[in-house]
Amino acid sequence: MAPHQHLLEVRGLTKHFPLKKPLFGRGGDVVRAVDDIDFSVLKGETLGVVGESGCGKSTTARLLMSLLAPDRGEILYDGALVGGRDLPMKDFRRQAQMVFQDSYASLNPRLTIEDSIAFSPQVHGLPRVEAIARAHDLLDRVGLEPHRFAARYPHELSGGQRQRVNIARALALQPQLVILDEAVSALDKSVEAQVLNLLLDLKDEFKLTYIFISHDLNVVRFMSDRVMVMYLGQVVEIGASEDLFNHPRHPYTRALLSSMPT
Repeated sequence: MAPHQHLLEVRGLTKHFPLKKPLFGRGGDVVRAVDDIDFSVLKGETLGVVGESGCGKSTTARLLMSLLAPDRGEILYDGALVGGRDLPMKDFRRQAQMVFQDSYASLNPRLTIEDSIAFSPQVHGLPRVEAIARAHDLLDRVGLEPHRFAARYPHELSGGQRQRVNIARALALQPQLVILDEAVSALDKSVEAQVLNLLLDLKDEFKLTYIFISHDLNVVRFMSDRVMVMYLGQVVEIGASEDLFNHPRHPYTRALLSSMPT
């Protein structure tokens, strides 16, 4: 893998939401959730994304995964336009996966844990026997013994265990990019630390690239190679993690870091 090679490039990404219906065909007020942002993610790095609630972090993640349609802008993955002729959306979703904050809502309550993990590989053509074998292997890699957990249902697991399952699900299609949207924020601190260390181990093992979104600045500092700061839908600063935390340049970044617990 070439050093400093871009895995993801975002250009002019924009998403506005109307506040109210326009009267007589005239444009109404809008929330500029994501407002003409540009950034890139290098292969093998963790890009942390921070900012106060409503700054556009999660909207950006959903735009990257096409869970929301952008108003304008383009996303390039490994040099190819996402959704274009060279990289149809189905192919992109094999390469990029997402882990959400709510570990329970992310799982189908009617599926066993092994079936939840095996579902996407089967949809993409992997025979069931191989998909189940992959599910068991991933359960083992995320610290859940297959003979104990494979046949269970989501309600039988703790929050930390469910989030480990969601991480396994995200890895089931063998992606290169994983977007973690507040993936540990609902966990107890002791469990959070375990899951963070697991994520670091998996990143090394599978040569992953992360976009790590969190409101917890200490966690972002621990996890990230670079950090991107968002404010009112815009990227106001981006830089190497320690440089940004030690020498913030933008006034909003300085204000954000001043509220950071020691």
